[in-house]
Amino acid sequence: MAARFGGKFSPDGPPGGEAPPRGSYRGARRTRAGGRVNLLFLAPLPLAVRAFGDGATGLVLNLSALGLLLLAAWLTREGLRAEEVYEARRIARRPAIPRKILAALITGAGLALAALAAGGGGGLVEPLIYAVTGAALHSLAFGLDPLRDKGAEGIDSFQSDRVARVVDRAEEYLRAMSEALRRTGDRALERRLESFQTSVRDMLRTVEQDPRDLTAARRFLGVYLMGARDATVKYADLAARAPDPAARENYLALLADLERNFTARTRALMAGSGADLDIEIAVLRDRLEREGVHIETRDSP
Repeated sequence: MAARFGGKFSPDGPPGGEAPPRGSYRGARRTRAGGRVNLLFLAPLPLAVRAFGDGATGLVLNLSALGLLLLAAWLTREGLRAEEVYEARRIARRPAIPRKILAALITGAGLALAALAAGGGGGLVEPLIYAVTGAALHSLAFGLDPLRDKGAEGIDSFQSDRVARVVDRAEEYLRAMSEALRRTGDRALERRLESFQTSVRDMLRTVEQDPRDLTAARRFLGVYLMGARDATVKYADLAARAPDPAARENYLALLADLERNFTARTRALMAGSGADLDIEIAVLRDRLEREGVHIETRDSP
């Protein structure tokens, strides 16, 4: 479905030609989960054609091999994405599921089934050779998953684990906000949300660099960010039922307040100023409560 382009010089752009909000492309890098990975989805497709010319046994073996190889391709792509997230963070926990290692093993199994379906009179020796070679080549081409947690130098594992948990939870809140707002189909609001998410990730990177800032930032990254997620879901539900310009303006004002407060807190953390750490907390809490989101007074765990 076509969408109107909006920029700072477009008719619907910001007044006075001022720059649009910061987006998620700031500091973005080209993903490795493309190119070669896409070829992994295409390479096994001939097995679907060959499956219907080798009888019942060939049908089962070829389709099974096709399914395994497609599963391996998907795991490889997800593994590369998880590795990129891991590498982008200063403090991170290793992926819970070693997707690329599993993908290498499944690739070997898929190639073994394809070799069995093709026959050749070599018994189990040829399929085994294909399995070992395929798994080894996959590991050489895409590498292995990170196998250990990553922490900042000079920071003990307990503090690193605390920061990793908070960062993971904050990223879950941000993903939920993006998914909720995507249902509205409002591209301008999605770009505005990306600007707010950029300010949140600035705070996350600041906390990762110095985990001692976690205590001061915990309420922002826990309670207030959870409130922002709840407010976003409520707005998305309302907009899905019937467009409401007043609700949209209120939500835009909420994002502006959130971004201003997160940016001010991040600057205070970077400056190490304890006197400025409570900037506009009451204003932020009142704004969320006006959106119908109840804020707990204690810090989130």
